[in-house]
This record gives sequence, structure tokens and C-alpha cells, in this order.
Amino acid sequence: MNFKKTLKATWKFLWNDNSIWSWIVNAALAFVIIKFLLYPGLGLILQTDHPVVAVVSDSMKYKGDFDKWWESMEKGYEKFNITYEQFRDFPLSNGFNKGDIIIIKGKKPEKIEIGDVIVFKADRPEPIIHRVVRKWEASGSAYFSTKGDMNSMQIGSEIEIHEQRVIGTAWIRVPYVGYVKIAFTNLLNTLRGK
Repeated sequence: MNFKKTLKATWKFLWNDNSIWSWIVNAALAFVIIKFLLYPGLGLILQTDHPVVAVVSDSMKYKGDFDKWWESMEKGYEKFNITYEQFRDFPLSNGFNKGDIIIIKGKKPEKIEIGDVIVFKADRPEPIIHRVVRKWEASGSAYFSTKGDMNSMQIGSEIEIHEQRVIGTAWIRVPYVGYVKIAFTNLLNTLRGK
């Protein structure tokens, strides 16, 4: 069989064949393209190793209207000298939901501001995505402190975040697409017996 016929038969199998084998090969191809081409390419463009993260908790989602939410959370931000007006001007000030996908951009530590939402490595497998409430420098390195918008207090791993733990800053929110990843991860954990 010559190359042209093989190419034509392969194309027909991938795009026109309705068999289970065609579906399996298409799924495998999609995985390979996304995992080894799209994801690394996006990471190169956005200057981060993790250009896309799925939100796996409700720590950044506030319910109801902003004024009522602020009323209940004001004291938590007051200790960081963050006012209502400042918060309203922060990126993603309306928060985001469990199941959202967040597109991440790499950002130099000195360019990260209070109010930015950062993704950072923590003491668990998945990274944390929370808002910067404090920033300082020590021994030539930048440090950050974050807080989930819905959390009344900080968790231990976000009180002192060295710049090397920062993966990037939240750039774009894509609603609910992350539920695919969450469902797949839950399925894998169930199969592993976790």
C-alpha cells in the first residue's frame, strides 16, 4: 500500500469511522496532543509550568451580594489594611467557583501585588489558589501571605509563601469546565482506594 492510500485510510478511520476503536484512538490522540503539545505550548507562552488549574474548593467563592459578603469578612481583611474600595478593584474580586478552570500566567515576584490571586505549591498534591493579602522581602527573596476569600482565617501553608513556591497568577476564569478534571481525579482516587 502506498503512502497516499495509507494516509487516506487513516484519515477516514479517525474522522468517519464510528467504531469503538476509532473512538479509542481519537481519545488517545486528544490526550497526547493536549498533554504533550497544547499544555506545554501554553505554558511556554504564559511563562509557567502549570498554565491551567481546576478550582477544587469553594474557598474563593462568596455567596450573595458583595456588600453582605464584605460585611461578614471585613474583619479578616481589616487586619491586612485592605479596605472595601481596594478589594473591589482587585482582580477576580467576584471570586470563582469550585469546578472553574483558571488560566495562569507566570509573573515575576516583584510584580505580584496585594490583591492578586496566586497559585502556589503547598503541602498537598494539588496547588492552592488564593488571594495575596501581604507581601514582604527577606534575605533578597519575596514572600507572600494569602487568604481564601471565603475563609475566615488563613491556613498554615499560606502564611509564609516563598517566591519559589509561586506557580503564577490567575489571569482568566473559565466557568465550570474544571468539573471534568475533578470527576476524573475522584474516579482515579476511588479506583486506587483513597
